[in-house]
Amino acid sequence: MGKPSSNEGVTSTLPGVDGVEVRRSRRRTRTVSAYRDGERTVVLIPALFTPAEERDWVERMVARLEAADRRRNPDEDVLLQRAQELSRRYLADLAQPSSVVWVENQLNRWGSCTPADASIRLSTRLQGMPGWVLDYVLVHELAHLLVPTHSRHFWALLEAYPRTERARGFLAGMDFAAGRPDSGEGLDDLLEEDDPPVAALARHDATAETVVVGRRGRATG
Repeated sequence: MGKPSSNEGVTSTLPGVDGVEVRRSRRRTRTVSAYRDGERTVVLIPALFTPAEERDWVERMVARLEAADRRRNPDEDVLLQRAQELSRRYLADLAQPSSVVWVENQLNRWGSCTPADASIRLSTRLQGMPGWVLDYVLVHELAHLLVPTHSRHFWALLEAYPRTERARGFLAGMDFAAGRPDSGEGLDDLLEEDDPPVAALARHDATAETVVVGRRGRATG
């Protein structure tokens, strides 16, 4: 094992690892954290980590962030598979989407669909949002493949998804924060007057990863 470093507050980079900044701290003894800061990835580690432990944990945390990025920003093949699974789980497999694609021109909508060809389009503004919010928009559009309006029958279908109210509140809050307080949910068309009330805004956490470190630099969970 290499000699531990006791440098406090030292910021460094690792050879062969681009765009990663490593910050050491004596106050940090049992956790390793990582987050995105623009184009950089910042990894926070205990000051007493050896160079070998530092490299090992940087590689682990970068991998965790990349996996989180893939979950939050799935490619279109993954989106279609995700939509098909959501249809099986919440809509008795009645909705059969033919495609799900990201689009950049939906500034006032989170999603839209065309029942005639079973295609679904998602706004790129959803990228980076929590997976349960993305799943709600997918279920919403899947339900529209079966019921084109926001009728009572449509909302009865949405009741199967357990985070419907939370996701609606989250999206309403995002619209409000972006200066679109009157845009409704941004999903297809205006809500009907008998629609259920919007729930409180859920917190939009930034992408970050934290791991508790046990003895000898091993993860405990």
